[in-house]
Amino acid sequence: MKNLTIFLFLMLVPCFCLSQMKTGTFSELENLQKGIQKPVIIHLYTDWCTVCKIESFQLNKNEELVKMINEDFYFINFEAEKTKEKIIYQGKEFNYLPNGNSGIHELALALSKNKNQPVYPLWIILDKNQNLVYFHEGQLKPEKMREKLLEISAL
Repeated sequence: MKNLTIFLFLMLVPCFCLSQMKTGTFSELENLQKGIQKPVIIHLYTDWCTVCKIESFQLNKNEELVKMINEDFYFINFEAEKTKEKIIYQGKEFNYLPNGNSGIHELALALSKNKNQPVYPLWIILDKNQNLVYFHEGQLKPEKMREKLLEISAL
């Protein structure tokens, strides 16, 4: 029992060391942009994607990067296959497309280059005027993300 307690404690310790990323939704984005305009980071992921989980862990443990995102960007974490509510984004309506026991959101397909099956994770960065400035399919290392965000912040 003592070994189990120690094991559980050691498994949970990394969770307490992670920085807290402020995330928003597409429905909040329009109102946020009416106040303070900032560039937007859209992160499309799925709960089954191992690379997405690793990437999220690496990102959240990088305090400098989390602070930069929280202060200078709006961050939308979008679960492409579980989000089922209607989303109105840039004047268009997007809905969930069920397919048996699973499905995908139309917005995930619209944002992806591959309209049949998006590549996860997918990173999209928009400038403060909602223009696409960066698109990345697959894992994005924290160092590369930091470099890109610094470039975008300088615009």
